[in-house]
Amino acid sequence: QLQLIESGGRVVQAGDSLRLSCAASGRSFSPYDMGWFRQAPGKERELVASIRTGGTTYYADSVKGRFTISRDNAKNTVYLQMNGLKPEDTAVYLCAAGIFVQYTYWGQGTQVTVSS
Repeated sequence: QLQLIESGGRVVQAGDSLRLSCAASGRSFSPYDMGWFRQAPGKERELVASIRTGGTTYYADSVKGRFTISRDNAKNTVYLQMNGLKPEDTAVYLCAAGIFVQYTYWGQGTQVTVSS
């Protein structure tokens, strides 16, 4: 079993930067593709960014150029650097792990609130 714990979410102002962390435990996460999702009230969960085992990254159009996903396999941690935050980025951010982007392990989420 792989346990994921997110941290770093808080209330910030528009234009600020924030870095989210997702620490994995229970087993090594290096064989897993990792993703950051977000869910805002009344909206569907959406994939924000992902990073595969080989380092290939994906970004949703809404965050491209502002967010950066990275992973440190030695620390069993994946990060999401968020710059130029906008009020529409407000959501619960969840970390997920899976094989061939079929995500099977999920964290509890961390709240990011961006005030205008």
